[in-house]
Amino acid sequence: MGASGTPDPARRRLLRTMALAGACVAMPNLRASAPGGIDVIGAPSNLGLRPLRPGHVPGAFRAPAALRAHRLVDRLGARDRGDVAAPAYDPSPDPVTGYRNGAGLAAYTPRLAERIGASLDEGRFVLVLGGDCSVLLGGALALRRRGRHGLLFIDGHSDFYFPHVARPLTAAGMDLALATGHGPDALVGVDGNTPYFAETDTVVYAYRDHGTPDEVDTARFERAAFLHLPIERVRADGVAATMGEALRRLERSELGGFWIHVDVDVLDPAVMPAVDSPDPGGLRLAELEDALAFALASPRALGLELTIFDPDLDADGRLAERLVGLLERAFARAGRFGLAQSIQGVHR
Repeated sequence: MGASGTPDPARRRLLRTMALAGACVAMPNLRASAPGGIDVIGAPSNLGLRPLRPGHVPGAFRAPAALRAHRLVDRLGARDRGDVAAPAYDPSPDPVTGYRNGAGLAAYTPRLAERIGASLDEGRFVLVLGGDCSVLLGGALALRRRGRHGLLFIDGHSDFYFPHVARPLTAAGMDLALATGHGPDALVGVDGNTPYFAETDTVVYAYRDHGTPDEVDTARFERAAFLHLPIERVRADGVAATMGEALRRLERSELGGFWIHVDVDVLDPAVMPAVDSPDPGGLRLAELEDALAFALASPRALGLELTIFDPDLDADGRLAERLVGLLERAFARAGRFGLAQSIQGVHR
C-alpha cells in the first residue's frame, strides 16, 4: 500500500486489468456483470462450533450485530435484509449426522439459502455476516439450486479434517468438506443437490493448516481436485499472481459465477485475535484487503460471507471496526459497487 493507505498506481493498474479481463468472460446463469447493489444478510449462527469448556456458548453468533453497530450497511451503501435466526445451540452429537448441532444445521441451511437466493434472483450481490463457517452451506445451497458455480475459500485452515478415530464432528471444521459433497445427506444433499460445489470448481486460498497425519487424513485434502494455494504460495508469488491464478479457475465460462468464503482466522492473530483458533503466521490485513479487492473486482463474484469473528473477544469494538474498514476499502477498490475509491485507513 502507499503511505497514505490508498493503493499505489501499480496496484490500481493491476486491479483494472483483472476486472477488464473478467468482464470479457461469458456468464451463462445469474446476472453477475452489473450488481444491482449489495444485500447484507445476517447469519447469527454458532451451530458449527464446539464449546471451549463445559457450558460455554461460542460468541460468533453476535458478529452480525457487532459489525452492523459500526455502520457496515451504511458504509457499503447496502440494503439490510435482516437476520436469518438460527436454532438454539446444542453441542451434543446428533446421532443421525454425527455432527454437533447436526439437526439444527440441517434445518438452518435451507432457510438461509432461501434468503440468499431471493437476493441473488434480484441480481444483488450478497454479503452474509456469520456466524461460524457452517453458514457457508446456506450460500452453497442457494447457488447450487441455480446451476454450477465456483468457490473461493479464503481461510486459515483447510476445514477438511477427516479424523482417523471416530469423534463428534463440528461443521466449522468440516465446512469445505461438506460444501464439496463429503458428509451425510442431511447436510450435503438438501433437495438432492450434491455436491454444492465441485472440487474442480474450488480454490483454497491462503490456508496455513490442514492438520497433521497422526490425527487426520491429510492426504485426502492434498489429493482433492481443489486448486491449492497455501499461504506459502501466496507469499512466494504475491497476491496479484495467486489471485490471477484463482480467478482463471473461477471465471471459466461453464460456471455461472463464484462465491467467496472468508474466515477471519486467515488473518494473523496479531491483527485479528478474536477467533476461536488464533494460529500464528496468517495474512496481514493489507494482504487480505488486496485479495478481496481482486476477487470482488471480478464481475463473476456473486456473494461473500464473513465468518468466525467473536465479539466476546473484542471488548472495545476495535476489531469489529477493523473488519468493517477492511470490507469498506475492498468493496470500494473493486470498482463495481459505486463506492468512493479514496477511502483510507489503518491496514496493519
